[in-house]
Amino acid sequence: MSAVASPHPRLLLVGGGGGLVGRALLPTLGPTYAIRSVHRSRAANEGAGVEWVPADVRAVRDWRPLLADVDVVINLAWYRWASPDSFESLSRGLVSLIEAAATAGIRRFVHISVPAAPDRMEQDLPYLRCKRAVDRALVSSGLSYRIVRPTMLFGTGDVLLSVMMRLMRRYPWFPMFGDGEYHVSPVAVTDLAEVIRRETESGSSGTVDLGGPERFRYRDLTDRMFLALGKAPRYWRMSPSTARRLTGLLVSLGSTLLYPYEVDWLVSDMLGLPPYEGLDRPLRRVSPHLEGLAASQAKRIRA
Repeated sequence: MSAVASPHPRLLLVGGGGGLVGRALLPTLGPTYAIRSVHRSRAANEGAGVEWVPADVRAVRDWRPLLADVDVVINLAWYRWASPDSFESLSRGLVSLIEAAATAGIRRFVHISVPAAPDRMEQDLPYLRCKRAVDRALVSSGLSYRIVRPTMLFGTGDVLLSVMMRLMRRYPWFPMFGDGEYHVSPVAVTDLAEVIRRETESGSSGTVDLGGPERFRYRDLTDRMFLALGKAPRYWRMSPSTARRLTGLLVSLGSTLLYPYEVDWLVSDMLGLPPYEGLDRPLRRVSPHLEGLAASQAKRIRA
């Protein structure tokens, strides 16, 4: 006798669903799951099937009510830049979520982490040191889990490639850190959302790195960006140490384009990750996105 399907969709808890990845993920999961999303500000496309819990993940003291009836937990929450105390408190909040999920018998936990970095950064940088504490807590939790570690993301609303192209359009020179021979493999945020959806249903535990379908030398990627704008590449070359000092100064003045640790990570040549295998369609290439950004920026200028 076949089982009778439940009239109610399974419930999924998302931590940090209000950012770039969350905006792509919630609509991707919506047809399959009812979603309870814990994040500070309401996202524009949450949809009728999303229960928004207006809270900071690091400030939740008791996860038990939020985990009631939950089938899968997905964590997206982390900061690009914050004080060491903020990273420590967010790490404690996420470890608390993992422990509560294990106690509650949650079927699956998918956690978005970050790629490997040079040993010095892994040990000394609060961003990474605290992130790895969460990764280790999940590995040792006894839960069925997947840790997904994507490289450079692109998509609607990204805060890196769109700003880089705006700078290329506006100024005669674009900064190049070192020789530009290090590699990147940009991955579409919509592809990351599909990977997360697939991993929620997988029974395999472990860590998977995620790059896009093309592995570029960094300077080849920036050349393509200039080409999309109809401009010849022109670079202001600087050493990585000079770049760290410059980005540190810009951060002190309020810039969020690039942080000093991201310069170190980029030139370490550890971000050209291999593509994810397992989707039922090809991964999206970055060139159409660049062309779309260039056309959108040109349209705004004409308006």
